[in-house]
Amino acid sequence: MKQTITLLFALIGMFTTTSCNTEVKKTPPPKPFPIVEVKKQDIASYYSFPAEISGKNNNQVRSKISGYILEVLIDEGAKVEEGQALFKLETNIQDQNADAAQAQVSSSLAIIDGAKAGVQAAQVEVDKLIPLVEKDIVSNIQLETARANLLKAKGQLSQAQAGYSAAQANYQGVKENIKFSTITSPINGIVGKLNSRTGSLVGPSDPKPITTVSDVSEVYAYFSVNERQYIYFFQKFPGASLEDKISLIPPIDLELANGSLFEEKGEVETSTGQIDPATGTIEFRVKFENKNGLLSNGNTGKIRVPRMYENVLVVPESATYEQQGFTYVYKSQGDSVISVMIEVKDRVNNMAIVEKGLEEGELVVGKGVGNLKNRMKITPQEVSIDSLIRFKTVK
Repeated sequence: MKQTITLLFALIGMFTTTSCNTEVKKTPPPKPFPIVEVKKQDIASYYSFPAEISGKNNNQVRSKISGYILEVLIDEGAKVEEGQALFKLETNIQDQNADAAQAQVSSSLAIIDGAKAGVQAAQVEVDKLIPLVEKDIVSNIQLETARANLLKAKGQLSQAQAGYSAAQANYQGVKENIKFSTITSPINGIVGKLNSRTGSLVGPSDPKPITTVSDVSEVYAYFSVNERQYIYFFQKFPGASLEDKISLIPPIDLELANGSLFEEKGEVETSTGQIDPATGTIEFRVKFENKNGLLSNGNTGKIRVPRMYENVLVVPESATYEQQGFTYVYKSQGDSVISVMIEVKDRVNNMAIVEKGLEEGELVVGKGVGNLKNRMKITPQEVSIDSLIRFKTVK
């Protein structure tokens, strides 16, 4: 019985070995890769320039008189209106000056009254002497003396009136100074940093303003272009003059610091039109509506000036790779690929605009080029270029 079982297992092993030896080893198929057709398209791009943001109107708040701040009526970041009180200065000295000036006005009025009385008395004396001289009762010398006294009295009246005018002007000036002790906002806007607070001595000659009020209902974005870019703009953009060319620039986008786009479009308003010798650049100004108050002084961003590429060859950016400073793609030739050097004019929305190296209708590997080698076998799978393009989202 044992011999029979042993013989059976031996036969099974023999047939199993024979079966395994007769199997043919199969080679796995080449790895699949997406293939896209090189096509011509119209591509919307843009020039990008760093920009600095400023409110359309930034007014320094300074005191017109010297004095100590008695009260701060607002805080940093407050929204204020034109004429709204921001600070109050102590007025003890101004009040004393006002009392003294008013007393001087009263004294000047009393002097005027005395001078008027002197003129009247001198006039009476002249009028009295005229008929007496005509009758030779008194000498003409007395009349001339009286007339000289009248002229002198009138001069004293004029001086008194001038003194009153000066005293009145001084009094009005002191009153104005008292009014200036309440420092108000020059415009509607947002209060900036407070450089002085309660107890600080302020005056018109201070090196720093007390604060700044900025109107940011509209903001200006300033950006600069170099000389080469400016010449290109001047030569290529339509328009007979710089003003005409600026007016024809399409609406401008502002990319914020977080990568998102500001909700309002901007309008290029003006340019310096002159090259700054220190930087070699020319500055442009773009106006943006700022209804929600998101932007303020000191914000930064990037100005995006629209640019259109018409009828250009494009491939997915994922189809390209760099080697020793040159750009390549893998061109599909049946079930194999070859490496081809190309020249890229621009990269827009995850697409590469090809200037040289490819022809319309050719096929290239659209993705995974890091896993390829020259003349490597692949399984091509044709896909649309749109399926490989993923537009960047806000970070």
